[in-house]
Amino acid sequence: MLPWVLLRALKDYSDMAAHLEEVPEARAVVNFSPVLLDQLEDHVRRLEALLREGRPAGEPLSDALVELPAPGAAARAELVAACTRPLAPRMLERAPAYREAAARAVIELRHGRVDSLPDQDLVDLVVLYLLAWCGESLSDDPRLVALRTQQRHYTAAQCRELLAWMLEVLRAILPRYRLLAERGRVELSMTPYYHPLSPLLIDFGAAREAAPGIELPAVPYPGGLERARWHLREGAARFAQVFGFRPRGCWPSEAALSQAALELIADEGFAWTASSQSVLAATLRRHGRERDDPHRPYRSAAPLTCFFRDDRFSDRIGFVYKDWNAHDAVADFVAPLEPLARSGARCVAVILDGENPWEWYANNGCDFVRGLYRRLSSHPSLRMATFSDCLADPQCAPAALPPLVAGSWVHGELLTWIGHPQKNRAWALLVEAKRRFDAAPRAARAQHLLGVCEGSDWFWWPGGPHSAETVADFDRLFRLHLRNLYAAIGESGPAELDRPLLGGGAENGEGGTMLRSA
Repeated sequence: MLPWVLLRALKDYSDMAAHLEEVPEARAVVNFSPVLLDQLEDHVRRLEALLREGRPAGEPLSDALVELPAPGAAARAELVAACTRPLAPRMLERAPAYREAAARAVIELRHGRVDSLPDQDLVDLVVLYLLAWCGESLSDDPRLVALRTQQRHYTAAQCRELLAWMLEVLRAILPRYRLLAERGRVELSMTPYYHPLSPLLIDFGAAREAAPGIELPAVPYPGGLERARWHLREGAARFAQVFGFRPRGCWPSEAALSQAALELIADEGFAWTASSQSVLAATLRRHGRERDDPHRPYRSAAPLTCFFRDDRFSDRIGFVYKDWNAHDAVADFVAPLEPLARSGARCVAVILDGENPWEWYANNGCDFVRGLYRRLSSHPSLRMATFSDCLADPQCAPAALPPLVAGSWVHGELLTWIGHPQKNRAWALLVEAKRRFDAAPRAARAQHLLGVCEGSDWFWWPGGPHSAETVADFDRLFRLHLRNLYAAIGESGPAELDRPLLGGGAENGEGGTMLRSA
């Protein structure tokens, strides 16, 4: 219903693989949520059916390449709105034909005159929007070059050619990463299946460890520990089905850990996990160990090795270097690593939402990322490594980790997902659905539908500094998934599901963005 998996696959998932393919000495960990594996494979199936049989994919951009919505249909205005979502300035700079087409379409959309847009103009808008999202590593494909050069008047045959190219790119994503893993160039890790906030599923009270006194939902989540275990077990099985092996590492959703979550991850057989240095700092302070070195692995009593990201280095990539010359940014990143290496630091963990920052960079970040990979790969005293590499290195001996103070990579707290009245109401809806689920037969489909409803993003958006439109999208989807869950257990669901969560606009703050690194 939202285009981000498709668009990120065309741009960032492809470019991220290309960087690693281009610099053979580079090493990295790439994390896949199992639900993302499902979405990528589902997109492939839908595009195959669209091309082969003309069966609508249910994704508006893809479907419009085969047949436009009819004049007067609400879907026509929705398509124009989808193709005129604001792009980052760097993306607009590289797409002058799209910029011109979108400016015309926005005027018609604002004045309710979408039907006055000729079909050809709408076709051109869709094609140009998709071309604007194509990754830098794919930009020299002759088919794309021809379409970009033409700029307008795209034919039905050319639309099908673009659709076939999109299918080709999506089909290749997961095999490319599997091959990189088989060659030892990347380590692939996973997140619990539907990206739940495991500390909160297990115990809402975990949020009070870093923020005492916050208001929590009145009723605890029933059976949350077993649900968190389900996400880990089912996620690992899905990961192994796609990649052919079980992952050694688990990146917890939003780097959110608690002592109970840590013990659960260890109990499910993972070798490592990771979080933010803000979580480590709070934990060490609690136990009077503020002088401990953050640039090393830590070993919990579980036992499990835990790495903690250096927020400074990670956030400079996520938010600072986008406006810098690539050469200067690489130099700035490497310079403070050198004295750390001389001081005896063994492991600097750099972790971020790897697909998010690049549209804010020139050339989708290619100059910076490849420059950084090359510089680190050839450096005399620095070495790129995966977390499993660190586990095998005797010089990376872990320190003892005391019992963890629960938190995430957002300010070392869990308040992004709980504590606000709107967030607590969302949890209350889920608690009631889980109570009804527990009283019903446990069909596999219902288990997965419950898993979807337990995802962290439903609680991220309400009651936060996000745009009203985005909050409304996620609110609508959350309540839709809850209705689907109730239907799967043979119930109609409470009338409260018909009432939107409050949120967005002046109360939440305007200017929300899909850029969601820590």
